[in-house]
Amino acid sequence: MNSTQSTVSPVVKQQAPFLFFVLFLLIQATVLTVLTVPFTWELFWLAVGSYFLRMFGITGAYHRYFSHASFKTSRVFQFVLAWIGSMAMQKGVLWWAAHHRNHHKYSDTDKDIHSPSKKGFWYSHMLWFLKDEYNDYEAKLIPDFYKYPELRLLDKYHWVAPLSYAVILYAIGGWAWLVYGYALATFILGHATWTINSLSHVYGSVRFDSRDTSKNNFWLAILTMGEGWHNNHHHYCSSVNQGFYWYEVDVTYYILKFLSFFGIVWDLKKPPQKVLEEGRRRDEEKRLARSQPKIRTKTKMEVASVTSR
Repeated sequence: MNSTQSTVSPVVKQQAPFLFFVLFLLIQATVLTVLTVPFTWELFWLAVGSYFLRMFGITGAYHRYFSHASFKTSRVFQFVLAWIGSMAMQKGVLWWAAHHRNHHKYSDTDKDIHSPSKKGFWYSHMLWFLKDEYNDYEAKLIPDFYKYPELRLLDKYHWVAPLSYAVILYAIGGWAWLVYGYALATFILGHATWTINSLSHVYGSVRFDSRDTSKNNFWLAILTMGEGWHNNHHHYCSSVNQGFYWYEVDVTYYILKFLSFFGIVWDLKKPPQKVLEEGRRRDEEKRLARSQPKIRTKTKMEVASVTSR
């Protein structure tokens, strides 16, 4: 990627290159190789572990660290995070973070690169990143991490990490491990990640006025280790925890908090008290609004009962 000379516009066009689209579909079709391997619980848990390891690479590394700098870490562990994220096969770390920052800047406007309200479900879900013009990115969008040569190298050769991961799986467990640990897990991982672009802007509840269509969705939060609290995130995107309250499950945050006990990560940014208080106030207003009709109905019934006497 020659990001220093990029003139990429955030405005999208509605078509993807046909040949690249076909190649993408063929890669997606590798999930069908699961039919060639008999099911075992060992392979099932391998797929689960492979899924969540690399999901953390997207949620904790690509998103919360590189896109939003919501915590700090050493240069060595920074590279480790970038490598784990690259293993998810969702392009390079600088590419991912730069485009995500653009998404927040233009969220749900005509310049949003993957808004379901503007471009439709499938385009926001996955078709947008098949476009040739999105192979590049603006270095000025991510100057804080573009300055590291090792990250630029990993970003340029982003296929090295997933290929290495696939080779290791095959070397350890042969074809069966490659199919379950890579093909199946990567297929599910990709679509689960992309639901945050598509479904979390369509289905769920709204707590904060984030001036876009972002929603909080418990089921997507479970599927993506906490990313489903998307309305929270769009309201205060620099927070390391996207589940703002104890009852909002956010596994990515739990892992980062655990790592902080050992000094591996530090300076975990949290939403300020005024944001939390605003959220509680809005939740209470919604609760009262929901209960209000029941109160009125009960009062009318009581009045009718008294009148009939």
